[in-house]
Amino acid sequence: MLQYEKLFSGAFQHLKGNIIRELYKYTNQPGFISFAGGNPSPATFPNKQLAEIAWEVLMEKKVPCLQYGVSAGQMSLREYIAESLSSEGVPAKAENVVITTGSQQSLDLIAKAFINPGDCVLVENPTYVAALKIFSIYQADVEPIPCDDEGVIPQALEEKLKEKTVKLIYLIPNFQNPTGITIPWKRRQEIMEIVKKYNVVVLEDDPYGKLRYAGDAVPHMKTLDSEQQVIYMGSFSKIIAPGLRVAYVVCDEKIAQKIVLAKQNNDMHTPNLTQLIVDEYCRRGYLEPHLKECRRLYAEKRSMMLDLISKYFPGEMKWTKPEGGLFLWSSLPEGYSSMKLLEYVLPCKVAYVPGESFFVHNDGINTMRLNFSNADTSKMETGLKILGEQISRYLSDGNTK
Repeated sequence: MLQYEKLFSGAFQHLKGNIIRELYKYTNQPGFISFAGGNPSPATFPNKQLAEIAWEVLMEKKVPCLQYGVSAGQMSLREYIAESLSSEGVPAKAENVVITTGSQQSLDLIAKAFINPGDCVLVENPTYVAALKIFSIYQADVEPIPCDDEGVIPQALEEKLKEKTVKLIYLIPNFQNPTGITIPWKRRQEIMEIVKKYNVVVLEDDPYGKLRYAGDAVPHMKTLDSEQQVIYMGSFSKIIAPGLRVAYVVCDEKIAQKIVLAKQNNDMHTPNLTQLIVDEYCRRGYLEPHLKECRRLYAEKRSMMLDLISKYFPGEMKWTKPEGGLFLWSSLPEGYSSMKLLEYVLPCKVAYVPGESFFVHNDGINTMRLNFSNADTSKMETGLKILGEQISRYLSDGNTK
C-alpha cells in the first residue's frame, strides 16, 4: 500500500487542522448554540439587491463576466477601491490595487511572493489563526511580538527588528482577530516611525475596519506610509457577503506586480462575475446604507453579549470590550484551560473557540474567543448562562489538567 505520509511535503506532514473548522461538526448539530466561528450575520446579506445586480450583469455583460479576466482584477472595481482609500487618506491608483479571492488568498499570495524557508515574520500574539497556518506552510520563522491592551508594544517590536533580519510584520490594527483590540493612533505613529528604519514590509490586515460601533475611527497605518512599506489588505467578506470571495491588496506598484505573478500561478483571476457584482453594488450607493444597518445590528449584539457576560460569568473571568468588529476575548484564571473547559461545555450544546491556537507557541491556554455577530439573539442569554455555569463548575472542580 502507498505510504502517503512519506510523500507529503514537509510543511504538510505536521500541519494541523483549524480548530474553528473542527468545531463545525458540533455546531452544525440541531439545538447547538454557537459563539464560535467568525461569520457575519446572514441577516445582513443584501440578497435582493445582489440578485438584481447579478441578473443585470449576466444579461448586459455576458462576455466580460463569464470569460477569463485580467489577473489584477476588473479595472472598474480597482478604480473604486483606489478612490475610496484615497478619500480615507491613502493616495492610491488602480495600478496599486490587486483583487484577490478572499483575504486568505491575499495572505497566501504575499507569503508566496516574499517568504523563503527560514525567513522571519513577526506577528501579534495572539493573531489570526489562518495567517499562522499560511506562514508555516511557507516555512517561515514566525515570532510573536509582545502585546498589551493597545496591541503591539513598540519597544518590543524594535527589539525584535534589531535582533534579526525580518521580512514581514503582520498586524490587524482594527478590532483585532481574536482579541477585538484596536491599536490607537499614537501607537500606530510610533510603530511606523520604528519600521521606517528597517527594510521590512508591514501587512495591514483590515477586514473589520468599517464595523465600528463606539469611539472615533483611527486612520489607517498606510496613511503614514512614506516609504511604501505597507501592504494594505481589505475585504468585502464581512461587509457585503463572504461567499462572494472578493478582497484586495493595495501596495506599491512593484509589489503589486509580484502579487499578480503569484496569482497567475494560483487561480489566474478572481471570478469576474463576483467582482462585477461588488463593483455595481458599491457604485450604486448601496454600501454605505448597508454598513449603517450592519453597525446597528452588531452594536446591539455586542452590547447584549457584554451585558450577559457581566451577568453570568464568574468574577474570576476577564474580557475585552471591543469598539467594533465581530469578537470579544475572554480569559479564565491562570492555569486553567479553555480546551479542557470544552469537555464541560460541548455536552451542553454550547461552543466557543479556545484561544491557544491563535498563539505562535500555543500559549494562552486559558483564553477563548467569542463571536457575537452571528450569535442568535433569541438564544444568546441561554447560551451564555450555560457557559457561565459550566465555567463556574470547571473552576470549582479545580481541574487544571
